Amino acid sequence: MRKKRVILFGVPLLILLTSYGIISFKKYNERQEKNRAYQNGLITINNPDNPYNSSAQLAYYDSLLLLPSHPLPVTLILFRKAVCLVKLGREKEAIELLEETKSKLDLEPQSQSKKEVASWLALAWLRLGERNNCLNHHASQSCIFPVQGNGVYADPSATQKAIALFEDILQKDSTDIVDRWFLNIAYMTIGGYPLQIPSKWLIPALDSVDPAIPVKPFLDMADDLNLAGSKIMSGGVIVDDFDNDGYLDIITSSWGLEEGMHYYRNNGDSSFSDRSVTSGINRIKGGLNIIQADYNNDGFTDILVLRGAWIAEFGKQPNSLLKNNGDGTFEDVTVASGILSFHPTQTATWADFNNDGWIDLFIGNENTSPDFPHPSELYINNQDGTFSNMARAAGCEKLAFMKGVQSSDYNNDGWPDIFISTLDQNKILLENKGIKGKIPQFVNATHEARLDLDTTITFPTWFWDFDNDGWPDIFVCGYKNRNLLTTYVAAEASGHPFPDASHMYLYRNNHDGTFRNVSHETGLDRSVYAMGANFGDIDNDGWLDMYLGTGNPEFQSQVPNKMFKSMGGKYFADITNAARLGNLQKGHGVAFADIDNDGDQDIFIKSGGAVAGDGFYNNFYVNPGQNNNRWIAVQLEGTKSNRSAIGARIAVHFTDSGIKRTVYVDVNSGGSFGANPLRKEIGIGRAKQIDELVVTWPTSGIVQTFKNLAPDEFLKIKEGKNEIVKMNLRNIHLMDYAGNSKFIDCLPVK
Repeated sequence: MRKKRVILFGVPLLILLTSYGIISFKKYNERQEKNRAYQNGLITINNPDNPYNSSAQLAYYDSLLLLPSHPLPVTLILFRKAVCLVKLGREKEAIELLEETKSKLDLEPQSQSKKEVASWLALAWLRLGERNNCLNHHASQSCIFPVQGNGVYADPSATQKAIALFEDILQKDSTDIVDRWFLNIAYMTIGGYPLQIPSKWLIPALDSVDPAIPVKPFLDMADDLNLAGSKIMSGGVIVDDFDNDGYLDIITSSWGLEEGMHYYRNNGDSSFSDRSVTSGINRIKGGLNIIQADYNNDGFTDILVLRGAWIAEFGKQPNSLLKNNGDGTFEDVTVASGILSFHPTQTATWADFNNDGWIDLFIGNENTSPDFPHPSELYINNQDGTFSNMARAAGCEKLAFMKGVQSSDYNNDGWPDIFISTLDQNKILLENKGIKGKIPQFVNATHEARLDLDTTITFPTWFWDFDNDGWPDIFVCGYKNRNLLTTYVAAEASGHPFPDASHMYLYRNNHDGTFRNVSHETGLDRSVYAMGANFGDIDNDGWLDMYLGTGNPEFQSQVPNKMFKSMGGKYFADITNAARLGNLQKGHGVAFADIDNDGDQDIFIKSGGAVAGDGFYNNFYVNPGQNNNRWIAVQLEGTKSNRSAIGARIAVHFTDSGIKRTVYVDVNSGGSFGANPLRKEIGIGRAKQIDELVVTWPTSGIVQTFKNLAPDEFLKIKEGKNEIVKMNLRNIHLMDYAGNSKFIDCLPVK
């Protein structure tokens, strides 16, 4: 790999090239420069100021050590170099260097750095134990909190050294809640929780399960099905049908340049084929998040890849639009489609904002400095394979540190609106007032909607009808002081939560253009710092549940992902431990989907952190089936409305144990980080039949009603055609309720 130093935007950049070759910026005009730069690979910056480029930082500290006189104390340089090594996954080298630094500091009795060095040394041993067990000898329960079964380490040696170091730290400072948390985890990984932990440092009930809420454990079968991938960094996931055979496929992306995207084709027989190379998708790298839609209405689902998040001006990287050619391959049409731009982002939403039957695209960019504006973008579909950015004319060109965007018609006026979460302590609700010409007109309705009554930093978000009243509600997760994530979670687990800790927010739609914060009454006012998150219905009771991946980019954060079950739409219960879904690795892209067509939703997670030392495998949590509740799966196809049917509304009316009920579902991909299939999988409790299924189409306004339908079917409905097509899909059912795998063929098809 060759490197070439150039000057771009007045800043010296070191361009890291992908496999295509060297990028030249000197011989072409501006249009050609952008085109060639995009085609030849991602622009990233090998700069030690990039907080997530540990390799560049390591080289910088090595260069300082070669100087005849040092601009920083040698112990500080050695310490920072060691931290870089830990973040790169080179724990053994880091431990050696931290030991050397610790020895030097022992000669300085008044040093204030001893505690920090000791904590990193203990953490390095803890992560080495994780590497020797969870990573190098991965098992179905590896790194799942509370650690049990085959997740308990076979080789406890490194972890035992971490325990000794953590206990020494706590002897000197018993108030250190973070190292106390790590000590409890360390004992747990070697089977010593809770009995072996000194009582004064025990955090009790970390492995507790509420017996009043019976939940059967999910089983991580990514390894069994060759879906685990490699130990790479964070990224996104889409679960959807990309070849139109009725079976849900899986596509993942990765933040780094070390590995391209992956395409796992569902063979419909309990096996998956890795089509990453033959599809051409493996050449696409650097995507932190991905979302899907059929942007050109050709009947094949396409992909948007989002890049540049978290790293400010180092993140001025192009997004990618990948056209599904319908023959198993994808084509990069970013430049041809007109959406090429260079802004840091990870979040966008597809919707037909002007209701012309063609899907549009809103992208929320990240603004971290007033000197470098990155306004949000609204790409209106020109109906010919191209888009035009109309954000300014539409009134939605906003400047904020946007982390999550989602769209829905919150006021039921027929025009899709936009909600934005930000790290600027402000939430933004943009109401779509209709079109002027062909351009939608947005106004800021945040104040009128009463969403500015509480100001806080927020991240993952979505619209959903959590109480099934026919009006979209808003969920958004707080993200204040993310560097204190472990502190807050550990303090809450210890029974002494911090009053300023960030928590989840649930806003109930009041049906009059306003929302009310119901976080407390629904049990969601607790510390869960989510990144990748999504929702679904794991037990088909008709009430939406949610899974929150705690994918903090800070290396020191290590807290379990969380699963919350809706209890009749009234409150949410934490069922993480019982469901065995609390992976300690950083959860990013999350998707709920019935991948094995057995009627209950499974959960796929693209795990991994922001640096190489935080790399982890994918998780595919197979649902064993929670009960005998019934369900219906509906695939919509628009004709006058957009082909993906995004924005269509489904209402399912049924009688459950003598009670008339309705479940309302919007067609979308779910959360703002990770994508559910556009096929809607809807639980109907114990209903013996569906009394009515009503579809309301977004562009035409057509309302189609189907009566007296049998449950437990996969249905396809086309706009304007009053007939239902039953999809005869095989039930793959990957495991029985006891967690015993049973496969037809687990080997990848070559």
